Amino acid sequence: MTVPLEWYLLLSAAVFCIGLFGILTRRNALHFIISVELMLNAANINLVAFALLYGDLTGQVFALFVIALAAAEVAIGVGIILVLNRNFNDIDVTEAVTMRW
Repeated sequence: MTVPLEWYLLLSAAVFCIGLFGILTRRNALHFIISVELMLNAANINLVAFALLYGDLTGQVFALFVIALAAAEVAIGVGIILVLNRNFNDIDVTEAVTMRW
């Protein structure tokens, strides 16, 4: 008994929409990072689902690269959050406009 491809695509679309909603509505930098991670995981679901459909490992290899990219993005994001917290005592991204020259 196999799961149809459409179910994977619906799951991926739902996860991507949740991440997009989080990006558009939140001002907290930590929520931004979590939302971007959700969007990247939605892309990974698509890559793995189509790799399973076509019987090719290329999609899974790309998914591993996306996971590595997400790990690097989190490391940089945590650094940005620490700087925001140190300078403004808050991680609200709308306050960072004062960091301009």
